[in-house]
Amino acid sequence: MKRPAQAIGQPEPLSTRVAEHLSREIRSGRIAPESRLPTEHDLARELGISRNVVREALSQLRADGLIYVRQGAGTFALAPEDSKVIRLDPLSLGEASDLGQLFELRSVLETEAAGLAATRIGPDGLAVLAQALGRMQGSERTRDDSVAADLEFHREISRATGNAYILTFTTYIAGQIRDTIYLARRSRPIEIVVEETIAEHVAILAALEARDEVAARRAMRRHVLLSGVRADAKLPEHLNGELE
Repeated sequence: MKRPAQAIGQPEPLSTRVAEHLSREIRSGRIAPESRLPTEHDLARELGISRNVVREALSQLRADGLIYVRQGAGTFALAPEDSKVIRLDPLSLGEASDLGQLFELRSVLETEAAGLAATRIGPDGLAVLAQALGRMQGSERTRDDSVAADLEFHREISRATGNAYILTFTTYIAGQIRDTIYLARRSRPIEIVVEETIAEHVAILAALEARDEVAARRAMRRHVLLSGVRADAKLPEHLNGELE
């Protein structure tokens, strides 16, 4: 699978590639947490690049929360789970197992969000959901506008929970959700994907309108898992079992 920058003939900057290399080393554990990284001079010599490139790469890693600087001691690796920065790499969605982890996350987050929304959503929120569903069912159902409406539907459910953290995180992963929608539309007949998706959203909205917390959770979880199947995600075994 080509990287987007390569696909349009614009190679990624060298500093970005160096940052990705070091990021892989840290995330894999080959660079151990709390271990000191080589100096800029040593990294430049080891990789055969300029110190300016190394400096830019390290700046990216600091922004991603994977390294930190101890004044007078050097630069140290930080365990990814200890990072204060959340970063999801959209390029990793080319792997079925990574996709499976994304849908496992969604099954936890959005299922509970739907249950909370069923008890808290007001008339205005239900109206927004109905409008978004209407756009998904409209004349542009196979085009980009329907994808935007799909994302708005999910975002409004998160907003209806009244929990700002849930809304923030759902908004954060919207880009990954969008990518999986397009992935499903490319891998299967688009009309079938759209029909299935609309039917699942209709069930979710009906449960929310009925203020049925259990049904809302069930409908959302089913939608998320079936979305994973359509995107050819490798779902964890415990989720696969729910679809049998």
